[in-house]
Amino acid sequence: MKKLAVLGMGVCIALSFSSCKSSESAYKKAYEKAKQQELAEPQTTAPVEEVAPVVTAPVEAKVVESAPAGVRQEKVTVVSGTNGLKDYSVVCGSFGVKANAENLKNFLDKEGYDALVVFNADAAMYRVIVSTFADRASAADARDAFKAKYPNRKDFQGAWLLYRIN
Repeated sequence: MKKLAVLGMGVCIALSFSSCKSSESAYKKAYEKAKQQELAEPQTTAPVEEVAPVVTAPVEAKVVESAPAGVRQEKVTVVSGTNGLKDYSVVCGSFGVKANAENLKNFLDKEGYDALVVFNADAAMYRVIVSTFADRASAADARDAFKAKYPNRKDFQGAWLLYRIN
């Protein structure tokens, strides 16, 4: 019985070693076959098309007098605030959620500004306006003064001018 058990164990060990070798060689054979196919395929290059040179003609620019450069034109309606909206305004924040715009307005009111929240229906955005003016020069000066007052607030450094379209 002992001899039969030892013989059985020997056969099992021999089979286990031979099966590992066969799986290793199968992977190696598949890899070598793929590499040979890759090398055997002819290398093709795409044909190069000739491109005609582009001739440009001078373009005349149209100047819009109602909104100078650096000013966005939008049709807005006042949502909250006590002052009326004039032609040029300094916008310090834009929000998709009205509550966020109201929070910024409340902060600015505490800082001494008489801020407004307006709504742009085309962009579906609430704009927070710090101050509003009849002329562009006054609005630009107010925007620059606002940025200078809050140099550490990156969100306020992006303040911009809005020209209200009726």
